[in-house]
Amino acid sequence: MSRKTYRFLTYAVALAAGLSSLPGLANAAPAESASAVVENATANAAQSAGATEAKDLQEQKDQAIREAIRKFEGKTLVGVDFEGGSEQTRATAQAAITMRAGDTFTSAGIEKDADALMNTGYFVDLYPSFDQVPEGIVLTYHLQEYPHYQGIAFTGNTVVSSEELEKLITMRKGDLFNGITFHKNIQAVEDKYHGDGYIQAKVVDMHQDANGVIQVKINEGVLEGYQVKGNKKTKDKVILREMRQKIGEPFNAKQAKRSIQRVQNLGFFEDVNVKIVPGVDPNAVIMEVDVKEKRTGTFGIGAGYSSQDGFIGMVSLSDTNFRGTGDSVAVVVEVSGDDTDAHGYSFTYRHPWLDRKETAATLRLYNRTYEYDDYDTDGHLKEEYMRRYSGGEITLSRPVSEYSTNYITLRNRKDTYVKHLSSGNAGDRSTGIGHDWRMDNFGTTRSITFQHITDTRDNIYTPMEGGRVSLTGEIGGFGGDFDFQKASIEDQRYFKVGHAQVIATRLAYGMGHGHISEFNQFKVGGQDTLRGYRDDQFRGDYMFMGTIEYRFPLVKKIQGAIFTDWGSAWDGRLFPDTLHGSVGVGLSLNTPLGPLRLDYGRGPKRGRVHFSVGGTF
Repeated sequence: MSRKTYRFLTYAVALAAGLSSLPGLANAAPAESASAVVENATANAAQSAGATEAKDLQEQKDQAIREAIRKFEGKTLVGVDFEGGSEQTRATAQAAITMRAGDTFTSAGIEKDADALMNTGYFVDLYPSFDQVPEGIVLTYHLQEYPHYQGIAFTGNTVVSSEELEKLITMRKGDLFNGITFHKNIQAVEDKYHGDGYIQAKVVDMHQDANGVIQVKINEGVLEGYQVKGNKKTKDKVILREMRQKIGEPFNAKQAKRSIQRVQNLGFFEDVNVKIVPGVDPNAVIMEVDVKEKRTGTFGIGAGYSSQDGFIGMVSLSDTNFRGTGDSVAVVVEVSGDDTDAHGYSFTYRHPWLDRKETAATLRLYNRTYEYDDYDTDGHLKEEYMRRYSGGEITLSRPVSEYSTNYITLRNRKDTYVKHLSSGNAGDRSTGIGHDWRMDNFGTTRSITFQHITDTRDNIYTPMEGGRVSLTGEIGGFGGDFDFQKASIEDQRYFKVGHAQVIATRLAYGMGHGHISEFNQFKVGGQDTLRGYRDDQFRGDYMFMGTIEYRFPLVKKIQGAIFTDWGSAWDGRLFPDTLHGSVGVGLSLNTPLGPLRLDYGRGPKRGRVHFSVGGTF
């Protein structure tokens, strides 16, 4: 049987001495069709014929290929052979094609099979040739496979080690190189970066060195700088010190998100937006932080007169962003005509950045006399009397990680029973049998409180995700009137269950030992602990609280809530005999002065309305 052979391509092996480049691997796209495979190979051959002849030569080859395919369209395929490649790749190629001996030859079929061959990943290029015989045609695929894999080396990587990146390469030294597998491995390298938040990182170059090792260059995309916009009162440094990334480091989207959360948690801005814009250097970026400031200072004044008390006045001044420095200051002064009536002052100052380690200091001074209503566990009035507390506290804090902070508070406080106002079921405890009670519960408290807080909430004012765990221990004594030890744990969690719906939960438990006055005991009851009950209705050396609350938006800046609270405070044992519970509804309004919260909680006997500034947990 005689054959007439048609060869439409003579492929000049440009890589005969070994793989000196990786054509197509930068995006690892296989040839789109048999014609595309031939065109690519023809272009390589044309380069050796000279630039002036390349265009004409390629046009001639392309035309010859198209004519040949049209000529053999519909003929019987007598056989399919393979030349080049190894035994392994030829077996893979045989399994990949669909047109076989006995089938009708079609241009669509050869394009499909050429795609399938390239998609095995083993071939750097291929081309077909045809032998015409009386029975039909014999199709031969000429295969050029990649050389064996000799290893990989990464450059430009600073935040992910080469060892970590090499684990993503599934080929091992000596394996037959597979372009598709390698492309997936390189994609896994970029996915690793992107998953860690380095969204600008990308592979920018790949080539093979003289030893056959593939050199992969990575550009991680550095942060070139920051720009702050929209701030008029707040100084730039107050915003920039909350940024989690240093200029010159690879840009990280997770750290950028955390930076914006920290700026929002300052409470100085109605809105905070970030924009990533291109920098001067290739793949570098600049982070623009655009803020909309809100009022952070408040001033209040009130006055009154009564024939019994005379003139009564109050002045309050506060600013959570004092002079745009991020410091917080609050002063409240109350005066009256009689120094045994409600009067006094309180002063608070907080400086959040004493040093580069974010050490913060808070000073509180107070000397206030006010009316106190004392209730028993059934909610009945025990006594109404004037009470004074005076002294001060200083708190120092320092972060130990991105989300965890340690606190220490030194407290020196004196509580004084001033005078009896009216009797309840406890009568007048200013004299007589009330003497022991006063001696046991009024005096000087000197204590040290240690606290560790881990706070992962996305927003400390209106959290929707994350949580807050606090561990607190207090030791009293140090020459004061009360020697005691207290410890407590509280865990708050927030679960986003819709576009703007949140389930908030809270669990807390505390225990104490020693001589603990009523004012140092755990207190449960009221807005912040057990709604539907009076403030501080339950007191004791032990405490438990639990809350489940569903929060949902009503209209802009107004949020509704449905809740159930459970808790108690008691003495003498680890667990209470009875837990008190309530259910209720609430409204929260976000105002320029901060969140306002109104709740109605109902226990088994009665309901109560609670109002607070600053929201709830």
